[in-house]
Amino acid sequence: MMSTAQAVVTVLAAAMVGFSAVSVFLRTQWVVRPMADYGVPMTWLPWLGTAKAAGAVGLLAGLFVPVVGVLAGAGLVLYFTGAVATVVRARWYAHIPFPLVYAAPVVAALALGQAA
Repeated sequence: MMSTAQAVVTVLAAAMVGFSAVSVFLRTQWVVRPMADYGVPMTWLPWLGTAKAAGAVGLLAGLFVPVVGVLAGAGLVLYFTGAVATVVRARWYAHIPFPLVYAAPVVAALALGQAA
């Protein structure tokens, strides 16, 4: 049985990742400019936005089909691990917290799901 905390954290994680996906799709400057600075090709943006959007939807679906949420969460953890690696590779160390802000609630949702 899912706890209230798990449901709330999962919805929060999905909302944050969904917001991030929309920001990529809309090519907001606060997202696009740093990605260009990190060396991410702009042709990757639709794929990156789609990965985030699919992860957000998967987290929500996981509220009803737990295995889907676990798979989506694992995929998002890999996504944000890649984002941190990209920031480190670009030597923008002060920007490391940005992907971690989005990864943290995903990790928390996964942890709460395992605790249930």
